[in-house]
Amino acid sequence: MGHITSKNAYKSLEERINWFTQGAPASETFYKILQVLYTEKEARVVSMLPVRPFTIKRAARIWNTSEAKAEKMLDHLCEKALLVDSEHNGVRKFVMPPPMAGFIEFALMRTRGDIDQKYLAELYYQYMNVEEDFVKDLFYATETKLGRVYVQEPVLGSEQMNHILDYEKASHIIEEAKYIGLGLCYCRHKAEHAGHPCEINAPWDVCLTFGNVARSLAEHGGHARLISKAEAMDALQRSYEANLVQIGENVRENPAFICNCCGCCCEALQAARRFAPVQPVETTNYIPKISTDSCTGCGKCARVCPVHAMTVEEDPDTHRKKAVLQEELCLGCGVCARNCPSKAIYLDRRPVQIITPVNSTHRFVLQAIEKGTLQNLLFDNQAFASHRAMAQIFGSILKMPPVKQALASKQFKSIYLDKLLSSQVNRQRKKDQSSAE
Repeated sequence: MGHITSKNAYKSLEERINWFTQGAPASETFYKILQVLYTEKEARVVSMLPVRPFTIKRAARIWNTSEAKAEKMLDHLCEKALLVDSEHNGVRKFVMPPPMAGFIEFALMRTRGDIDQKYLAELYYQYMNVEEDFVKDLFYATETKLGRVYVQEPVLGSEQMNHILDYEKASHIIEEAKYIGLGLCYCRHKAEHAGHPCEINAPWDVCLTFGNVARSLAEHGGHARLISKAEAMDALQRSYEANLVQIGENVRENPAFICNCCGCCCEALQAARRFAPVQPVETTNYIPKISTDSCTGCGKCARVCPVHAMTVEEDPDTHRKKAVLQEELCLGCGVCARNCPSKAIYLDRRPVQIITPVNSTHRFVLQAIEKGTLQNLLFDNQAFASHRAMAQIFGSILKMPPVKQALASKQFKSIYLDKLLSSQVNRQRKKDQSSAE
């Protein structure tokens, strides 16, 4: 009976995780991962929690316990980085982070003795690098990507720096952040334990988190430590020097993280090579250009490119070697340009600019529409029952192109939403007619 109860607790947790837009495909390996991260009791209580932020009072009501006991359990879960907390208008709220970037990574962002990190890393490697279903779902299940690449700013010329948008700069994200956390690189930590150490011996202590995520991870359990803007800029500079690629949350406002990634350990960069030419993350708005007159064909750009987008080919007529870019594979990170000894590579703006979601809510809604789970996001245990929260969701939908709005309306099957969308269309028609007159 105990085994059945345990299995049911973890199965319920797995279903709770997959209720959200970003989930984790079921497998025996994933079940073992949950057993490492959660006790049976933790699995049972977390499986009952809403997807969206909730208060101590709400958790107490769900668990049918006192607020004091609920807060004690919530604090314990924060200590294990299975929840993160924040404060809004004096009210403390909690939320379960998604698998990635979330509780999977948090477990290896510091060294700890309460879990077997080597065993966990081996399970992670099996789940992500061998079974692959999780990686495919994470990076390819939706058109809107979880992450995006930041261009390496030192590569850009002064004229380009005058035109780069603030949200395209990792340095701007650092300058604007209220809290900045620094932790170990989960990918390289995992790879080391799993017997696949980083091939370029890149630094580990360069994983950056921001805002409430950073504060919560630092205050509860020390999964990250709060650092100054100067320390964060130092981590960014060390990452540039190690030829790491900056990948952050795919939003314009208040991204929760920026990872500094190597091609040998990062799941996103590995996926970029394994499933090329389909990109797992959004590229930058830049693309390398090669001056064939200056290129010596030394091959350094090809050696440092994390996704093998650069190659060296020999001209059949002149027998001269030169660098060649496969544009459909290129992330636009600028690592190649930074390493070119003859300065034959420079970055140019892409002809078609990448559209980035405004914030996390905008991204969640887009992904939910594309994955067919919008109703889960809206009606998760009435988590969005308040007018303010519903308005935020509807606001994101109303800003979308008509095709996305139609998909949202079909999934939602809401008379209210249909009326909102219809009124918006009518207002736009009247506006267009007025302009024509």
